[in-house]
Amino acid sequence: MFRFKCTSCNEWHEGMPTFGADAPLYLYAIPEEEREQRCVLQSDTCVIDDKLFFVRGCIEIPVDTTSEPFIWGAWVSLSAQSFEDFVACFDTPQRAHVGPFFGWLSAELPLYPSTENLKTRVHLRDDGVRPYIELEPTDHPLAVEQRNGITVDRVADIYAYYEHGQQ
Repeated sequence: MFRFKCTSCNEWHEGMPTFGADAPLYLYAIPEEEREQRCVLQSDTCVIDDKLFFVRGCIEIPVDTTSEPFIWGAWVSLSAQSFEDFVACFDTPQRAHVGPFFGWLSAELPLYPSTENLKTRVHLRDDGVRPYIELEPTDHPLAVEQRNGITVDRVADIYAYYEHGQQ
């Protein structure tokens, strides 16, 4: 079992933590009192004003010493056609052959320089597994971590930030 010592509380924690956004960034720009009328937010898709289309997926980061990745849950904007193709096969058990879909990351991860609108590819996976988000291979720190992996200490730092408000 994966274990790490939190850099804030000095406690040992078991299991790989994951963190993610409940909705795409664009949703938060809409006044709360208008969201119900303008947004259709479901567990894996979001449509805003019938013209902005988002899907939820996983940015997986390899972690040294374990085969289990650290996962950022994130949202990606897709074109109308890609979104239509995505939705058409989303409930199909064997769907990994469809896509990938180009998109723009709709997430801001505060431990990195701006992550909003990083270029991505969304890869469907079979058997109901949430899609894999592949970042464009740039020198952005998040893309570098996705390619090269992170240490257990980095996992502990991320955990401390999200669970204990470390900045």
